[in-house]
Amino acid sequence: MIGWVALGVVAARWAASVWLAGLNRRHVEQHSGSVPPAFADTVDVQTYQRSVAYTRARNRLAQIAVTYGSIVLVVALFSGIVPAGFDWFVRVVGPGVWSMAGFLLVIAMALAALTLPIEWMARFRVEAGFGFNTSTQGTWWLDVAKRALLAVGLGYPVLALILAIVGWAGSSWWLWAWAAIMAVQLLVTVLAPFVILPLFNTLTPLPAGSLSDRLTKLADRTRFTARSIQVMDGSRRSRHSNAFFTGFGRLRRIVLFDTLIEQMEDPEIEAVLAHEIGHAKRRHVPKMLAASALGSAAALRAAAWAAERPEFVEAFGFSPAPATSYSASAVAPVLLLFGLLGGAVAFWFSPLTNRLLRRYEYQADAFALEAIGEPEPMISALRRLARENLSNLTPHPMFSRWHYSHPVLLEREAALRAEHTSAGA
Repeated sequence: MIGWVALGVVAARWAASVWLAGLNRRHVEQHSGSVPPAFADTVDVQTYQRSVAYTRARNRLAQIAVTYGSIVLVVALFSGIVPAGFDWFVRVVGPGVWSMAGFLLVIAMALAALTLPIEWMARFRVEAGFGFNTSTQGTWWLDVAKRALLAVGLGYPVLALILAIVGWAGSSWWLWAWAAIMAVQLLVTVLAPFVILPLFNTLTPLPAGSLSDRLTKLADRTRFTARSIQVMDGSRRSRHSNAFFTGFGRLRRIVLFDTLIEQMEDPEIEAVLAHEIGHAKRRHVPKMLAASALGSAAALRAAAWAAERPEFVEAFGFSPAPATSYSASAVAPVLLLFGLLGGAVAFWFSPLTNRLLRRYEYQADAFALEAIGEPEPMISALRRLARENLSNLTPHPMFSRWHYSHPVLLEREAALRAEHTSAGA
């Protein structure tokens, strides 16, 4: 019964993903004949047609990816290959904490390796086909190697720590494991800007000038404390643009993609940065970390519940351990199965998650409006981002609710204008 339920969840996720993609594709094609009137003054016909073609290409690849991923997942769950590998691992390497952590890491890296063809196609077929990719094959493969080394360097000891906690804490292992994971997550969040990000990109201080003066005044005006304003060489890999801040407190860094600086006027960049400052001022990052912590706690508690029921792992071909066994070899298969099924389960919560994230985006936009004093720079920045990134200007509402963490362009514009009118009144 458990196996059939898991298979149903995976199949339903695949069917829903394909249906939503088809819904979005048909909706975009219905509006592909001419530029939507709302964008007639900012998007020319040629650019709009390219955005439609880009949406179609990404849509096709997304359907291939979800189908391919679902097949890989079903094979991993029900073919018996993974349980056989686990038994072999226990016999040859042993059932200890480090060996079981190694088994989980090997499976995770093997599954990640299987996604590389899709990632390669996205980069060197779709993105390159529309002029966005600037990465070389050498840079891409080097990034893959760096990610693998980070997975080993960070993931292996964390997995070993969790499995060690199982033997130490007994039935309450999930709570202590959750606390350890949260501590590691916070540490990585603090150290990432200084340790991990420089492994992939070069960050340099924003040169002195009118833009630097404008952004510094914005930070002072909004009482936003940041260590520095940095420019990241995003153009080394892509022509897409972005801005964000990293770190906490006085260790925060404002990071602008070099592509953003090239594509936008100074008032637009100021508006984008004001939006990012809005996320900080409204404490969206801590709130999202708290929501993530609640989700992690619920998942670990469910894993602990499943670990006490031998029939759970038996449904997927693993040899069941005694219900009262609190050891690395008993809990490792449960963690693996939860990791495999996590994406299929989380998919069904996407609309709720995106609804929360969209609320945060509206709040950050409202903060930017208050900081700048007028909606035009933010609206201009949003339209330029949409044009330069060939964004889908006519997504189906159901598709956007399920897949978009940001409100669509017209929704954000309407909210900005309404907020400005309300403030003026």
